Amino acid sequence: MSSKRQILVTNALPYANAALHLGHILEYTQTDVWVRFQRMRGHECYYVSADDAHGTAIMLKADEKGISAEQHIADMRAIHEADFRDFLISVDNYHSTHSEENRQLSELIYNRLNDNGHIAKRDITQAFDPEKQLFLADRYIKGTCPKCKAEDQYGDNCEVCGATYAPTDLINPVSAISGATPIEKESTHYFFKLPEFTEFLQDWTRSGTLQQEVANKLGEWLDSGLQEWDISRDAPYFGFEIPNAPGKYFYVWLDAPIGYMAAFKHLCDQSNIDFDQYWREDSPAELYHFIGKDIVNFHALFWPAMLKSANYRRPTKVCVHGFVTVNGKKMSKSRGTFINARCYLDHLNPEYLRYYYAAKLSNSVEDIDLNLEDFVQKVNSDLVGKVVNIASRCAKFVTNGNNGQLSANIEDPQLWQQVIGAADQIAAHYENRDYGKAIREIMAQADAANEYIAAKEPWKLNKVEGQQQQVQDICSLGINLFRVILGYLKPVLPEMAAAGEQFLNDSLDWDALQQPLVEHKINAFKPLMQRIEKEKVDAMVEASKQEAAQAAAKPLQGPLADEPIADEINFDDFIKVDLRVAQIIKASHVEGAEKLLQLTLDIGGETRNVFSGIKSSYKPEALEGRLTVMVANLAPRKMRFGISEGMVLAAGDGKGIYLLEPDSGAQPGQRVT
Repeated sequence: MSSKRQILVTNALPYANAALHLGHILEYTQTDVWVRFQRMRGHECYYVSADDAHGTAIMLKADEKGISAEQHIADMRAIHEADFRDFLISVDNYHSTHSEENRQLSELIYNRLNDNGHIAKRDITQAFDPEKQLFLADRYIKGTCPKCKAEDQYGDNCEVCGATYAPTDLINPVSAISGATPIEKESTHYFFKLPEFTEFLQDWTRSGTLQQEVANKLGEWLDSGLQEWDISRDAPYFGFEIPNAPGKYFYVWLDAPIGYMAAFKHLCDQSNIDFDQYWREDSPAELYHFIGKDIVNFHALFWPAMLKSANYRRPTKVCVHGFVTVNGKKMSKSRGTFINARCYLDHLNPEYLRYYYAAKLSNSVEDIDLNLEDFVQKVNSDLVGKVVNIASRCAKFVTNGNNGQLSANIEDPQLWQQVIGAADQIAAHYENRDYGKAIREIMAQADAANEYIAAKEPWKLNKVEGQQQQVQDICSLGINLFRVILGYLKPVLPEMAAAGEQFLNDSLDWDALQQPLVEHKINAFKPLMQRIEKEKVDAMVEASKQEAAQAAAKPLQGPLADEPIADEINFDDFIKVDLRVAQIIKASHVEGAEKLLQLTLDIGGETRNVFSGIKSSYKPEALEGRLTVMVANLAPRKMRFGISEGMVLAAGDGKGIYLLEPDSGAQPGQRVT
């Protein structure tokens, strides 16, 4: 066994604005399995996490709820901690970025950056909401694209034609918060001089700290030239005020990664751990961040550069994973596959999902698909049909035939050596985060154990006079093989392993698995894992749909609740608009467009091609045959994906899009009056 390692592990901090969903659980499962494996190997491995609790979005959500930001983040933290606990995520400390430790460390690191000449200060012009009296980030501005004239586009890029632009270039821009027209306003901002770290980052990103595909992507950004990073935001803002800069606050992504340090500092103060041993520049300890591929730039460019300037150690590895799809598609509220962690837990055992994710995870950044039919089949086949089956087939013969005392003999030494001989390869797969390979190897050993028991048929031998000792030897080996296999699975299935330890009357320690239990007393066997019932999976999906429907049915709040009526037009203007009943005869996805569906519309013997931004709410196949209303005399518009020959009418409230549909009896081509 290798010498004892000192390891600190973090996961990306969940944002304190919404409940956790099954996409989050992928990352926390990946992290937790790795941590449990390291602890099982005897290493000193600490795991910390926290709520990411700052930013404009937190402030606005609290205002919407009519509570303080502090109360809002406290409520969300309690929800997140419960989800962590119930998904068996073994964090040593769950903290918050809105903590005194994080304030002190953020100020310390900023002051070091400033003292080292890595902070710039200059005036910039930004969009400002005159009603809410706050500066607007690009995502809080909407308007008409200046290039293709598509409506309802965000302030930095158009999802219809792909154009990028400044928020000031939008036509008829409005604040997504209040509906007011933004004005331009000047403000002093603070910047981290990231370009000065280009050479360091070129070396660091190629040092083996990152997966090759991640390093390659970062290489593209580094080659194109880094920009100074705006690390400040203006009041009002929920966060930490920048030292000696009244009314200026640290941008949430400045103090969020420092939250890793703060969560660990809080643990150190409680548990008498040496903080500097893990964070000083020449630390012998190891530091691992587990994150999603959408936040690589913050963790592999900004964060290591900040740490270098502030004289702290850099991460040993940044472990990047992909996203979760469900049944091959992006998680969807309308399909019931945008499943919150608590909704899952209300219906299913958390270890089912932990196992399925582990069986699919590799050390790449590829997305993971949660196919619900495969989920049921694989868990039932592997865990119940293979692993638990070994113990259930053998235990009764030992408990009934020998009062629970295992034999002193290893009936098949070659098989025993094969199963324990897989330990190093399985350990290497766990270490490299190739959990799928580890699971395949473990299941191969489970198959071998089951084949051995099936070939020996102890249930038949037990009926033959004088064969009882042979039965005890066969079943004792079966129990020992089960013990090793369950030990290999312990990082993934901690509760099932604990129940197995109770049955085995033994602790499943990695190194101890190499020695069989001989003349050892076991306890009565109890079922360790129940089969997944498809009905419970269906109930979970239906409950998720109901959650989405209830959320959509809530009284409208926020900017859309009092959205101002547009300027008046006279009747002569209105009569020019030719509204027609249209039947959707074909609907399809538009490759490369996140919001668009392509519709072929029948307006009474004439067909029109229309691109419509309703993809988030409708499946194409569910639209075909439906009636809707379109603007038939809108001038054709050339788009990146083709010519759009009109516009269908829909309503939206920020939570969903609802296609307008005429009453029954309407016919394609009829004019709407």
